[in-house]
Amino acid sequence: MIFGFFRKKKKAQTPADPLAAFDQLIEDLERQGAEVRKSAATLLALKGELTRSVDRYTRRMAELAERYQVAESRADIKAMQVLHRDQQQTETLLKSTREALERAEKDSQLLLEAANEVGSRVTELRTERQSASARLVAGSLVSGAMREQVERIEKVLAVDAARDEIERAHQLAEIYREERGAGEKAD
Repeated sequence: MIFGFFRKKKKAQTPADPLAAFDQLIEDLERQGAEVRKSAATLLALKGELTRSVDRYTRRMAELAERYQVAESRADIKAMQVLHRDQQQTETLLKSTREALERAEKDSQLLLEAANEVGSRVTELRTERQSASARLVAGSLVSGAMREQVERIEKVLAVDAARDEIERAHQLAEIYREERGAGEKAD
């Protein structure tokens, strides 16, 4: 069974148009930014839920402490054992919820910063793309003007070459005339 070890990897096609390369990168960054913002929003919602859970467990701890004091004042050992176990469970839940809340706060902050960085990068790339577009237009205008200038120079050179050819033809005719005149005098 072949697992594709010998297959050639497809290279990401780079667009021929340089502006299309900018557009593709901007589109990819915008997609990435949307995903990061979506993840940050999810974590922010989780953060709200965890905050409510911390409040609920804190209230439950206070309630259990009051009930434990009542059971202790009545010397109800069985109730004290049950309430102590409930306090330990609630304390464990409170601790894990606080840890999860802290982690969610850090992660959501990190994702928000990443979303801002991606947004800034997209803005920079859009500005750079506009500048590149202007430079390409200017470059094509300069290239067109240079092409016209080259065509004019080629025409001037062609005219000069034609003049040289005419001059050579005149000189050749002059040489033949001289030879003919010298040949007629000799006869």
